[in-house]
Amino acid sequence: MTPLRQRLIEELALRGYSCRTEEAYVHAVAGLAQHYQRAPDQLSDQEVRAYLLHLHLKTTLSASTLNVVVSGLRFFYHRVLHRPFAHIEQGMPRVRRQKRRPKAYTLAEVNRLLESCSNRKHRAFLMTVYGAGLRLNEACHLRAEHIDRSAGQIRVEQGKGRKDRYTVLPQRLLRELEEYWRLYRPRGWLFPSTREPSRPMPDGTGQKIFYDAVARAKLPDKGGIHSLRHSFATHWMEAGLPLFALKRLLGHTSLSTTSGYLHVSREHLAKIGSPLDKLYAA
Repeated sequence: MTPLRQRLIEELALRGYSCRTEEAYVHAVAGLAQHYQRAPDQLSDQEVRAYLLHLHLKTTLSASTLNVVVSGLRFFYHRVLHRPFAHIEQGMPRVRRQKRRPKAYTLAEVNRLLESCSNRKHRAFLMTVYGAGLRLNEACHLRAEHIDRSAGQIRVEQGKGRKDRYTVLPQRLLRELEEYWRLYRPRGWLFPSTREPSRPMPDGTGQKIFYDAVARAKLPDKGGIHSLRHSFATHWMEAGLPLFALKRLLGHTSLSTTSGYLHVSREHLAKIGSPLDKLYAA
């Protein structure tokens, strides 16, 4: 470990940043150094800005991923190298994110997706993401002790924003996890990395499992594996779950974020029917 990386990790630890944020920020600085094949403290502000422009124009990284890189580099140059923040903020602007309504699969489509998985580990993983409404990274970092059979809950430790919460553990998911446990006997992490069992499944592996399942089920891509979390929220909303209760299950800070799921799926609208049709059918 280089002295610069050690200093970055220490500054993050002193300010109470989560392990996941630490990994993301270290990765952001390492990517910059690898791009130029030089130590990051030897790079000028113009070179850092050019690197960010390269990521924006020459890669397919999402706005949220680009903003994580920006945050990591801002922290490094301000907190570790002590460059003036006002100057850094101007030279490393955040990407404006487009506001998009969440896209969800129908219940039938989710069933097709899960049934397309012959690999029990892959099916258990995707069922966990959907059945408990988890973020990708949250599912990858689950441990066996987080599954509370008696209470019918899953404990999510240090989710987004360093918050712990409880979410639901459906009986169908519990049976799937028990069968998966019987076959694989994972130790430590519930879904460990195949190459390094002592580490959790990488996020990229989880995304690949999802995209492979989507291709087999011949479903449209509705925004990556996060669309399963959107589907969880939408289906609960359609079932009549109060907004404040859904907010707690999802781990949202603001109710306005949860209210984005108030849109009703086309499948649900088709079942409801128009009041005008009912009027003339009377």
